[in-house]
Amino acid sequence: MEKENKKVNFVLVMIVYLAGIFMGAIDTGIITPARTVIQNNLMVDEKTGIWMITIYTLAYAASIPIMGKLADKYGRKYVYLVSIFLFGLGSLFCGLAQDFSSFTVLIIARAVQAIGGGGIVPIATAEFGTTFPKEKRGMALGLVGGVYGIANIFGASAGSAILDIFGKDNWQFIFYINIPITLFILIAGFYTLQNTKEVNVKKIDILGISILTIMVLSLLYGLKNIDFFNFKGTLVSSSVYPYLLVFIVLLPIFIFIEKKAEDPVMNLTFFTNSRIIITLVLAFITGVVLMGMIFVPQFSENALKIASGSGGYFVIILGLFAGVGAPVSGKLIDRFGARVVIGFGFIVSIIGSLYLILVAANTPSSLNVVVSLILIGIGMGFTIGAPLNYMMLENTKLEESNSALATLSLIRSIGTAIAPAIMVGFIAHAGANVQTSVMESLPREIELPALPYAKELTNEINKLKANPVMREKLKNINFPDFTSMNKIEINISGSGDYKISKDLLEFMKTSDVTTITKNTKILASSIFNEMTPKIVSNIQGRIQSGIDAMKYSVKDMYKEVPNIPKGYDKTGQENNYVNLVGNPINDTINKMNKLKEGVPGAFETAKKNYLAKIDNRKDTVENKFQMVINNGFKQVYTIVVISSFAALIILIFYKKKAVE
Repeated sequence: MEKENKKVNFVLVMIVYLAGIFMGAIDTGIITPARTVIQNNLMVDEKTGIWMITIYTLAYAASIPIMGKLADKYGRKYVYLVSIFLFGLGSLFCGLAQDFSSFTVLIIARAVQAIGGGGIVPIATAEFGTTFPKEKRGMALGLVGGVYGIANIFGASAGSAILDIFGKDNWQFIFYINIPITLFILIAGFYTLQNTKEVNVKKIDILGISILTIMVLSLLYGLKNIDFFNFKGTLVSSSVYPYLLVFIVLLPIFIFIEKKAEDPVMNLTFFTNSRIIITLVLAFITGVVLMGMIFVPQFSENALKIASGSGGYFVIILGLFAGVGAPVSGKLIDRFGARVVIGFGFIVSIIGSLYLILVAANTPSSLNVVVSLILIGIGMGFTIGAPLNYMMLENTKLEESNSALATLSLIRSIGTAIAPAIMVGFIAHAGANVQTSVMESLPREIELPALPYAKELTNEINKLKANPVMREKLKNINFPDFTSMNKIEINISGSGDYKISKDLLEFMKTSDVTTITKNTKILASSIFNEMTPKIVSNIQGRIQSGIDAMKYSVKDMYKEVPNIPKGYDKTGQENNYVNLVGNPINDTINKMNKLKEGVPGAFETAKKNYLAKIDNRKDTVENKFQMVINNGFKQVYTIVVISSFAALIILIFYKKKAVE
């Protein structure tokens, strides 16, 4: 190992490296409470939006071995600073993605972020572990773990805090926070860090890494497009099976390349040892279980009816108890063995997830949500980290320890990348049912205020129809029953003649439990505005038909005046029949014109009354929304339960390595 010969300020070096670790670690959690805010703002669905997390996980996993090898060859200082620059550049464009209104820009920027992130923690850890004086090395490595753990725990709450300060409409600031930290590290690091290199560096397995990345991407994309509610149908679709086929075809090619590689990205000899295979399978499962964490903010928001972006504070509970469980699990390994400790972790994960599914999701309350998060957090603390690292190192040679832990990390990262793509499908499916479910709880009728002269006109027209002469003239006219025009049936479910626009449907998908009532009113108002003109026109048309018929009758009567018999009014004075019948008809026509003019205003008042009814049903609408979305979370954490139970079964077959 070569080092630059210059005086080193270890305190400043430590600050520069720890600042990078803090920035990289906090960013893994900071985006979780903002995920739904970002995807709604950029108008993408749940299945697409989850890629802002999975692409980071995947690119991060793929970049770790590359950055590690580059650091060995070109020196840790410059590769670390390049990693920091890439992370900062990615952060800048993640924020600018809001100004560009482009999810594509966000995804590309997240990948750039992750590539940079892949070189931060490993290089900093290696530098502390190999170049710091022995008397300071333990403290430095302890700080690495402490800073990384604290940043992970408080990342989500930091995301919620930034959204609270700058507003959900300015989510880009959760990424801009990295810019000043990046500038400090680049400037300070250039002057203070020493450039440590390895003397003998093997060739980087670029081909193996590339094929592995394509394999995982193909698997991810194929699984993302599977609808588990229509499994057979989507499995044979062109958006699924070709990508799964690519994974299957590339697998033997990858194995062949890795056997020939000078320094393979994945040591295939590990897969000849049953204990290592079980350990790696468990690593994959812990990756899946760990990803239940990214849905904690959204679940907390829905369960407790708080605004999107606020749920990150609840991740603190999860993180704190995971932070307590992790060191305790490490101490218990020496006494009970890794198998017992990790088994206990999976059991607690099952209990916590079942509590969330059966209790917290069905009877949401702060207490129930907190209890479920405490249990899940303890389970996480006992499953990730120490037990698996112990099991992997127990079954590999000392000189293979770096490769063994890198493989363990890679397999776990694959689990963390694949799991969200599957889990989010359940949330998306639940979200698709929100509109129908919420609409079923809304009023089905519009109550119109009393139309002017409605009752009088009905009575007068009935009298006219009773007149022998007018009966004949009005027999073919179908007068509306004006008194019955106080209720109109309306269908706002979108299943009738009126079809809800795609933009309006997408808008409804941006709803959360705190905005569903307001958004439902916007939807109802929009549909009302589209549907009522036709109804108003129909009513006015029928009224106008009556007016026209009466005008024709009056005109016709004047032509027939000479032949009409004379009658007498109530005063006994002789009057023409036209005066006795025609004048009331003219009066009726005037009233019908007034009624016709009053119809649009009546519908506008009815619309206000209808929206007020939705407000009155606010609790019903929110509860309906809450229960539907919670069904999706139940299915997500059912995956956690099934995965943890599968891990327990697999652990039965794990036999401790025989003492040599």
